[in-house]
Amino acid sequence: MALAADDPAGQARFIAFVQALQDLGWTDGRNVQIDTRWAAGDAERFRRYAAELVALAPDVILASGGTGVGALLQASRTVPIVFTQTQDPVGAGYVDSLAQPGGNTTGFTNAEYGASGKYLELLKEIAPRITRAAVLRDPTIPQGIGQFGAIQAVAPSLGVELRPIDVHDASEIERAVTAFARSANGGLIVTGSSLTALHRDLIITLAARQKLPAVYWERFFVTNGGLISYGADSIDPHRRAAGYVDRILKGEKPADLPVQAPTKYELAINLKTAKALGLPVPQSLLARADEVIE
Repeated sequence: MALAADDPAGQARFIAFVQALQDLGWTDGRNVQIDTRWAAGDAERFRRYAAELVALAPDVILASGGTGVGALLQASRTVPIVFTQTQDPVGAGYVDSLAQPGGNTTGFTNAEYGASGKYLELLKEIAPRITRAAVLRDPTIPQGIGQFGAIQAVAPSLGVELRPIDVHDASEIERAVTAFARSANGGLIVTGSSLTALHRDLIITLAARQKLPAVYWERFFVTNGGLISYGADSIDPHRRAAGYVDRILKGEKPADLPVQAPTKYELAINLKTAKALGLPVPQSLLARADEVIE
């Protein structure tokens, strides 16, 4: 698990997986044993826990979030791995192709990189005055680079200058966002990673304090006070992953199970946050929203 053990979002994903597995006839402590590690976005923990789990010689490993997949593949090219929340597994070298993964890994993607351009479009739609945008990303993972590239591709047509902010720890985030906010007409784009999820309360607080309109990759940012989010449902792939784990436990190979794309994207808007920022939300945006928080 990519998040911390006490993180409500991480717990919701884990519970969804365990319940779906139970619906398929697998009950922890009865006919299956589930060993869990919570990496809390820490790269060293990912490496250590990957080695620990592989050493247990499991029948299959669930990697919740793409950050752990690379560490697991460094530890083993034979133990079956089912991933969730992972962008571009082909480009990252995790699988040969989506249709024929080919190795010991398969799973569920959370978006194409190209969809990341939507973040900037939404930011301009809800805050048209934006001419500068800071992009929070984890540069150590493939999606941190890929998502920024996709946003960069649409920035000139929207008249927005981008500045990447590399996410490593809380003090760095606070320092960089505060410095960026000193100039006018700025906005914030928070791309997908376990680190941005881990520091979400800090990022939301900074955006409010610095009066920065911000778009996020996950709905839980908006329910916690963020302005707007767009992204795939993060619970559903954990339910679906249980189906792949079930099939592997019954003898199928990851190489033969195609990587699956998201089935549902969600647009969420927090009207209270918009009002605090002095932003009237366009009716066209409200009409497209899956969730509007008053």
